[in-house]
Amino acid sequence: MFRKMWLVAAVAAAGVVAGAASAQGNLKIGVVSLDRIVEGSPAFAVAQKKLEEEFGPRQRDLAAMQQKLRTQQETFQRDAPVMGEEERVNLERQIRDGQRDLQRTNQTLVEDFQLRQNEEIGKLQGEAIRRVQQYARDQKYDIVLPAQTLVFASTAVDITDAVIKAPAPPAAAAPAPSR
Repeated sequence: MFRKMWLVAAVAAAGVVAGAASAQGNLKIGVVSLDRIVEGSPAFAVAQKKLEEEFGPRQRDLAAMQQKLRTQQETFQRDAPVMGEEERVNLERQIRDGQRDLQRTNQTLVEDFQLRQNEEIGKLQGEAIRRVQQYARDQKYDIVLPAQTLVFASTAVDITDAVIKAPAPPAAAAPAPSR
């Protein structure tokens, strides 16, 4: 729903700007792929490595849980005919509880990873937008639209590569400490 509204707003803005530009003369329009800018940035690789380091131990724990469960299942299949009733019931319960714990742990890990990944991508997208805005100001573009919301754009108006090659704008200054 939000994406449709964004598309309608982008088309309406392009129409308004195009109408104003036809009255003024030349209109400079650009199209940019924010995904390519984000994925091509050095910060993207750093963010991926950071997430791998953050979630690596939990993934290893999950793999260990899977291996333990596999071993228990193999033991059960191999030894069930010769096990005592109580021993067999206890092992079945351990396997069932282990499967439940594994599923819950896996679901939690996936949710946590996606949340952190979205946070990191959000930061990178914010930086990409600042880069596009700075480039558009420097090159005096009238409008720059995200390629993701367009049905068609000529390669002649795609400025993604130019934005990637352009120097990054200076980082926002940190507020001075108050005294």
